[in-house]
Amino acid sequence: MSRNRLDNLDPERQRVLFEAAAEEFAGKGFDGASLNRILAQSGMSKSSLYYYFDDKADLFTTLVERSIAVVFRQIGHFDPADLTPETFWSDFERRYARAVEIVSGNGWLVKFGGMFYALRADGKHGAATGRLFQAARRWIGAIVARGQELGVVRSDLPESLLVDSAMSLFEALDRWVVAHWEDMTAEERAALPAAHIGLFRDLLAPASRA
Repeated sequence: MSRNRLDNLDPERQRVLFEAAAEEFAGKGFDGASLNRILAQSGMSKSSLYYYFDDKADLFTTLVERSIAVVFRQIGHFDPADLTPETFWSDFERRYARAVEIVSGNGWLVKFGGMFYALRADGKHGAATGRLFQAARRWIGAIVARGQELGVVRSDLPESLLVDSAMSLFEALDRWVVAHWEDMTAEERAALPAAHIGLFRDLLAPASRA
């Protein structure tokens, strides 16, 4: 997908397109979703759609990216430079708790998460999902670097290894939450932030601070 091309699309046309896509994917799933129905609902031509997106997987991944961006805006602005030794881990726990609240009120986010990981495992169409993990890696890299500056993230191992390890833990937890979300009680969901951020702290913090 050409990001510049999509950015040049009229915002209202973008809104109509992504609303139609969200409704179709939420109702039919990725495999059952029809680009023709999305086109009919949004009023966009097939040639225009393929000008902005490579295929259905690209459209869906872009929809997931935008959904995540909405959640992040609701959680609030984040700048690693604002973190301090005292707030480093508690800030992430607070933000995670806010994310749980948001997702609890928007079940379709979990449904999209399940579709996303199913698509990621698809050798033919899953390549589009890679850019989300590239973005996540850059984000985690910035957090690890800031944590090392503050002395709350270990520096006895290569930074790339710490980022790789944190990425693996992030994906494992995210997959688990998506798969088990509907089976959890409200209390179990509320306990996720402390438990999961605790795992990151055990992995990344210096031995004297873990």
